[in-house]
Amino acid sequence: MKQRSTAFLLMVAAMVLLLAVAGQAQSQSFATRHVREAVSQGRAQKVGELPASQMLRFDIVLPLHQRAQLEKFLKEVYDPASPNYRHFLTPKQFAARFGSTQKEYDEVMQFAKANGFNVVGGSRDSRNVQFTARVANIQKAFHVTMGVYKHPTEDRTFFAPDREPTVDLSFQPWHVSGLDNYSIPQPQWRLDSAAKANEAVGSCPDAYYCASDMRAAYYPEGTLTGTGQNIALLELAGTDLADLNTYYKSAGQTQPYTPTLISTGGYSTNCLASNYCEDAEQTLDMTQAMGMAPGSKMLYMYVCGDAYGKGTFSDTACLSAMVTTEAAPLSMQISSSWAWLPADPTSDDPYFEQMAAQGQSFFQAAGDSGAYSSINPVDFPSDDAYVTVVGGTDLITNGAGGGWSSETAWLDGGGGASTNSIAIPSWQHLDGVITSTNGGSTVYRNSPDVAAEANSDFFICYDQSGCTGGAAGTSFAAPMWAGFMALANQQAVANGGSAIGFINPIIYPVGVGGDYGFAFHDIISGGNGYWAVPGYDLATGWGSPTGTGTINALLGVKAPGFELSLGPSSLTLQQGTSGTSVITINDYDGFTGNVALSISGLPDGITAKLSTKHTKSTSTLTLKASSQAIPGSYLFTVSGASGSITNDTSIALEVTRTPDVTFKPTSLTFPSTKVGTTSAPQTITVSDKNGGLDITSIAASGDFAVSSSSCGSTLAAGSKCQVLVTFTPKAKGQRTGSLTFTDNALSSPQSIALSGSGS
Repeated sequence: MKQRSTAFLLMVAAMVLLLAVAGQAQSQSFATRHVREAVSQGRAQKVGELPASQMLRFDIVLPLHQRAQLEKFLKEVYDPASPNYRHFLTPKQFAARFGSTQKEYDEVMQFAKANGFNVVGGSRDSRNVQFTARVANIQKAFHVTMGVYKHPTEDRTFFAPDREPTVDLSFQPWHVSGLDNYSIPQPQWRLDSAAKANEAVGSCPDAYYCASDMRAAYYPEGTLTGTGQNIALLELAGTDLADLNTYYKSAGQTQPYTPTLISTGGYSTNCLASNYCEDAEQTLDMTQAMGMAPGSKMLYMYVCGDAYGKGTFSDTACLSAMVTTEAAPLSMQISSSWAWLPADPTSDDPYFEQMAAQGQSFFQAAGDSGAYSSINPVDFPSDDAYVTVVGGTDLITNGAGGGWSSETAWLDGGGGASTNSIAIPSWQHLDGVITSTNGGSTVYRNSPDVAAEANSDFFICYDQSGCTGGAAGTSFAAPMWAGFMALANQQAVANGGSAIGFINPIIYPVGVGGDYGFAFHDIISGGNGYWAVPGYDLATGWGSPTGTGTINALLGVKAPGFELSLGPSSLTLQQGTSGTSVITINDYDGFTGNVALSISGLPDGITAKLSTKHTKSTSTLTLKASSQAIPGSYLFTVSGASGSITNDTSIALEVTRTPDVTFKPTSLTFPSTKVGTTSAPQTITVSDKNGGLDITSIAASGDFAVSSSSCGSTLAAGSKCQVLVTFTPKAKGQRTGSLTFTDNALSSPQSIALSGSGS
């Protein structure tokens, strides 16, 4: 009996324990998608399953918390009117406010241990833990089958889960990376050694462009070098630093420093030609960034893939490492020249949002296959809302190491509306950004944001096979912009401020404002399937940097220019009359140019005349309304232009009808009246068929007087009023005078003859 009782108690205890565990952990789906449409829709034929003993690299991404508060913070931190403007968070502060909890991290680590996962990287602050494990363990832990499928568009197979993964946790995790190799990341460069499309005159061998030529073209002032700034590169394969040394030796230049290579997720930082690994992308990324910012403190290359091996990689491993200071000091400018197609385009957003909150800028190459379309869909993250996408141009300089001369859109540069259905961000909703001329989408995110040289004019060295010219791609433009950002952030720190941060909320208001011509080279010729047009376009975005002008715009420093003001700023003109206003041209920040004035939007029947058209002072504007001008309220524009600087102001105009006033009778004759006495009154009837007669005064002269009047200050259309006049002679004989009306009729003042005789 005692044994049965003990067994019963043990059973009860076991049930309680199971219930407790069940209460703590239950099957949870991830917040993002993982199954490829080719698998779920049956377009990819299954040809087998991954061997149960095969090892895979993958990482689990923990969730962000208080996403609504984060969105509110991002709006404030990029709003110049907010007290939080550019008060960025440190990684520790971000983790404390929005990161995962210690409990969530501990639970993931316990889950990993229970399922036989090996930890190879990550942390709680990065919200990302990287693992290796056998396929059998992965399938059991995530409740999936890892199948092998024939790729629907490429001549290869890929592995992927057959269903959405779930995990036995008490909370919903964000994402798990590495469960498929459907998309192999592609570098955004190519080689055409026979091409020299714009007859480049660069400083490298055979007159190809060196990275230093980009600095000379886009930053001709040359005083900032990126001092104190770190630059980061996202690379989905390692590199061979010997190729970097070869580049500088062949170019006859001094290498600023040796970059630091950082492995994330256990991937090798080596990429050797002997192992059939190509490092052209990685080498050119380094040269472009260091060439623009040769005085930068350090360049950190984050390696998180094996793109030339099995095609495995982890974008989240790279991004998570870049937002913390665990592997390296925080880099405020980051570049990526790789593109891929995620199962869910939102999977990286928490890291891009964190970068924006921490004042980091992420520049992404737009691609090298021309305009985006359903046939040529955009590869991620070239349409993400929280990155700055860099398009391609064809640059001509003023000789080797010379300044900017001209620029057109590069034929193969990526650009267009998001094919990943990423919604248009707020800064692209500004008036003047998306127009019928540039053909942008009002629904989806438009790319690129900015641009730089990408044509087949570059000199590169890679794979220990030597050096060559003719390299092209937006891969050159993105790291160049990251290097340029190091210059801008150096200036921001020197001014006593913080880093500038995510530049898109800054450059779009600049683009539709008066300083656009100073901040960017507006590229208006060429195209990539979309034409380059004045202002924003889907081939070059806002254009390429102008040097100090761009840096000042990013810092919020107003460029030299002028503003127009009008006094008065509104006029009322009656048909057939004229009026004047004074245009004042106010200069600021040392502007010294002449300003040409013009007027647009005048209604029919209104003519304008300026006393002077080319001056930096004041100008008298005279407007005249013809008798046929149509009455109504109008708004027209006075514009000023001085080179690329423009400014305008509006003036309100009210056109009123001309009164058609009549008087009956048109004269009065009084009978003989005894001197000193007053006659009986006689009547003058006033009428106006147009209306709007404004009467200022009615006065009689001589021996005559107005005894009474029903006329007020205004006479409406079709109305009449009467004025009674009396005669009081002061002497005998013929006496004369007049009744004078002063009003707003064109005939004003009107005079009615008065006469009589004294007896």
